[in-house]
Amino acid sequence: MLKLENLAKTYRTTEVETRALDHISFEVAAGEFVAVMGPSGCGKSTLLNILGLLDSPSGGSYRLFGEEVAGKSEQQLTRLRRDHVGFVFQSFNLIDDLTVEENVEVSLLYRKDGGNKKKRIAEALERVGISHRARHRPQQLSGGQQQRVAIARALVSNPKLILADEPTGNLDTENGAAVMGLLKGASRAGTTIIMVTHSPVHAAEAQRTVKMLDGHVVSETQL
Repeated sequence: MLKLENLAKTYRTTEVETRALDHISFEVAAGEFVAVMGPSGCGKSTLLNILGLLDSPSGGSYRLFGEEVAGKSEQQLTRLRRDHVGFVFQSFNLIDDLTVEENVEVSLLYRKDGGNKKKRIAEALERVGISHRARHRPQQLSGGQQQRVAIARALVSNPKLILADEPTGNLDTENGAAVMGLLKGASRAGTTIIMVTHSPVHAAEAQRTVKMLDGHVVSETQL
């Protein structure tokens, strides 16, 4: 599915050089659910941005679906991201002026295979148990319901890879458990999940945990 070899990311200013990722190497198989853990500032979010083709590495190799990412044009990266990658964020990132249905539809707007949008949106909302809120706006929903919408938005395009950045961070225990259940269900259906989390409880529900410190992978645990 994806393979990193000696991946590095360095940020430079005129006065300082910061190495966010330092020669990271690991692989993730298709359909695998991997949790990434580590303290704040260890490089987790930088890693997720590179995996999601939102940022470029400074060095090393990143192969996605068997293809080297380095050297691809911005148009090619945009197409890969649009067609194959879904994102779930801690802050939900829903558009307040759109209804639940319309927020989910955003993922299909620029896809050539977005036919029968209404059916796909309805199925995605049903899958996360939020169909009864389809005509509501985000501010009318609880945090747990908003995260369900965000997951539906990620799932509606049938991505091969979902990247989740602290998806339970703003949720209570009950809603956090429900979100984890949805992510595990997506993994069982064949979607690869990479989740950044501070929660050992939620990390333990993944198939493997990758722990980071100071831009390095310090351990991997198969669960």
